[in-house]
Amino acid sequence: MSGNDDKVLLDLNYPAFQSELFEMDAPEIKKTFKTFKKLRAMSWNEVFRDSGLKWEELRSAPGRYTIRLSLSNRAVVVREGSWIRFQALHQDHDGAYGKK
Repeated sequence: MSGNDDKVLLDLNYPAFQSELFEMDAPEIKKTFKTFKKLRAMSWNEVFRDSGLKWEELRSAPGRYTIRLSLSNRAVVVREGSWIRFQALHQDHDGAYGKK
């Protein structure tokens, strides 16, 4: 299966992402893991349509996307088949877009 109806699989193993995740405080970790649970229950079509996740392609890096994990955190991700691979975590939304 490789269509948009596939269930989303999460890859949280990218070292830079893990370093940033482990630096978060407990309330933010709780919000982030709530989003991870939500994503695991979704199909790719649902991810693309979900207004709360705000799935957006980075203009500066085609093939890389940002996704909202909480009101104050966004992740940079790539999609490979059914997998969403988390590469970076940004506590300020502008950081996810490469802005200062």
